[in-house]
Amino acid sequence: MKYPYVERQAVVDRLHGVAVPDPYRRLEDPDDLETRRWLAAQDDLWRAHAAALPGRARLYTRLAELADAGMVTAPLWRGERAFFLRRTAGQEHAALHVTGPGPAEQLLLDPSVLDPTGLTTLDAWQPDSDGGLLAYQISRRGDERSELYVMDVRTRRVVDGPVGPCRYSPVAWLAGGTGFFYVRTEPRGVFLHRMGVPADVPVFAREGVASYGLEISGDGRWLVVSASLGSRNDLWLADLAGGRPEEPDLRVVQEGVDARTALTVARDGRVYVVTDRDAPRVRLCVGDPERPDVWKDLVPADPEAVLADFAILDGTGPSRPLLLVTRVRHAVAEIGVHDLDTGERLGTVPLPGAGSVGPLSVRHGREAWFTYTDHVTPPAVWRFDGRTGETAPGPGPGARAAVPGGRPRSGDDEPRIESHRLHCVSADGTRVPMLIIARAGLHGPRPAILYGYGGFGVTLTPAYAADTLAWTEAGGVVAVAMVRGGGEEGEEWHRAGMLDRKQNTFDDFVAAAEKLIADGWTAPDRLGIWGESNGGLLVGAALTQRPELFAAAVCSAPLLDMVRYERSGLGPAWRGEYGSAEDPDLFRCLLGYSPYHRVREGVDYPATLFTVFGGDTRVDPAHARKMCAALQRAAGDDRPILLRHEGDVGHGARAASRATALAADTLAFLAAHTGLFP
Repeated sequence: MKYPYVERQAVVDRLHGVAVPDPYRRLEDPDDLETRRWLAAQDDLWRAHAAALPGRARLYTRLAELADAGMVTAPLWRGERAFFLRRTAGQEHAALHVTGPGPAEQLLLDPSVLDPTGLTTLDAWQPDSDGGLLAYQISRRGDERSELYVMDVRTRRVVDGPVGPCRYSPVAWLAGGTGFFYVRTEPRGVFLHRMGVPADVPVFAREGVASYGLEISGDGRWLVVSASLGSRNDLWLADLAGGRPEEPDLRVVQEGVDARTALTVARDGRVYVVTDRDAPRVRLCVGDPERPDVWKDLVPADPEAVLADFAILDGTGPSRPLLLVTRVRHAVAEIGVHDLDTGERLGTVPLPGAGSVGPLSVRHGREAWFTYTDHVTPPAVWRFDGRTGETAPGPGPGARAAVPGGRPRSGDDEPRIESHRLHCVSADGTRVPMLIIARAGLHGPRPAILYGYGGFGVTLTPAYAADTLAWTEAGGVVAVAMVRGGGEEGEEWHRAGMLDRKQNTFDDFVAAAEKLIADGWTAPDRLGIWGESNGGLLVGAALTQRPELFAAAVCSAPLLDMVRYERSGLGPAWRGEYGSAEDPDLFRCLLGYSPYHRVREGVDYPATLFTVFGGDTRVDPAHARKMCAALQRAAGDDRPILLRHEGDVGHGARAASRATALAADTLAFLAAHTGLFP
């Protein structure tokens, strides 16, 4: 394969006395004429390769069928109105619906109506306390730089905006819907917006903050502000009663403590605190808002499960008030039922299977609504009744997206998909959990995809995915490794894979690959790896450290130049996770595993596909451009190194047809180079 030419430059940085070559520095500039010429040639090369991939059209068709199962969220109740997202068969984007005060369901916002090209996304939304006003954020062409508008829910008219700029900002409404707090990106900080007033008021800002959080009590009295700094956050509480929202009296809840903590003031007047302080798997505490830095345990940490969410059912009539607590036990969700006053565990909420549940949403203090999904079950809404203790599907707003009873059926001979749980042992002896999804009844080494993320405390839990089903139906194996850096086993698990311990993440992933091979699930010439964003870094590290283990790799929107990651995208916000090249010790750690800097000539690297997006403002596509050029020059075999570039979309949400096309191309590439379609 003849790759597009790009000049290697003699660019060498000297950092902390170490020479760091960067021969493809010019590819960082997307407007450079040489970069544009090179990228156009890479597009031509990818399209020619993609056109010849066996099974690509068949995969696209099946993926489209499976994706048409759609999605739905649990209703968010405000007064008598319920708000929820739903995407049904044939829709490009999930649309926001509302019911109430009557039973009729009405469409509020459909991004495809706002923009028929499909390039506008609904990034976030938040109704006020009675559901009469809706703040919503939209962005275009994937850049995630949102404009915030306010809609009158009754008339569907936009009554304020644009406000911002912002980016997935939390919105905390004042009582009566007279205004709201939000997080602005330029200048950065918490601002107060008064309805109809053009000039917003800066309320709070701190240097070095990666992100801000906001919450306000249901009565609009108590404002909570958090400032995240890597794996910890500071937290403040303000009483807005009798004061000016423009100048909230913020009192310290937590400051300078190495812990993550969130706080809510409930309608019973108590402060509820979720924290990993002295509890890596998280505990739930209670306190008095007049002394917000003093708490006591209500639900202590579980030694084997991570607390993820809670909800209060205090309108259950003659029975005692209840507390629901969601935990993730070895990546599988469960909901416990507790006494609200004492925290005593009373039982569990029955769930349809071993999968994932969404955020808990409470109606009238009596019912908790949530979504359930697993690898073969599209998201559906379920309801727990605190008075009867029963769990049942919907009925109610948006109970199901499109397909009652499960995913689309392809006939009576549809293969049965099974999941298997096992562990591998990493280089330092740590046991790492894995989940394997495969067709029942097949044996022997098969084409396999190993997927991982391993960063920012993100937990990988079972969820419906069209690409997983399409691959396993065709006879392949999908394995998900819960490597360190993620949150599957709590905050200690996260911290064991960050900063100077990041190599643990890569060792865990390699151990998972070796386990799949040793147990006969697959073989090195049949094993592909796939990761996105931080998971793209994981894949880049694996293919440069142990290239002989893998036949193919897909590296999507990846971080790969870890010496310069802070200089673009949202890189500066991730110093708490990866460290900074300005620190001599962390610089050496970053350089030691940086995939771009580990590429060596003459190595038989796996067939590799980089997928990048022109509107990505989180991870600069330059990472993949530079790495692609380096691998193309260095590769010692005829296995291809390719780059799939897609403009007008970004790191996150996109139209369904674009997501299906990306998945089809990715699976077809992996299939061709692992032998799924001989």
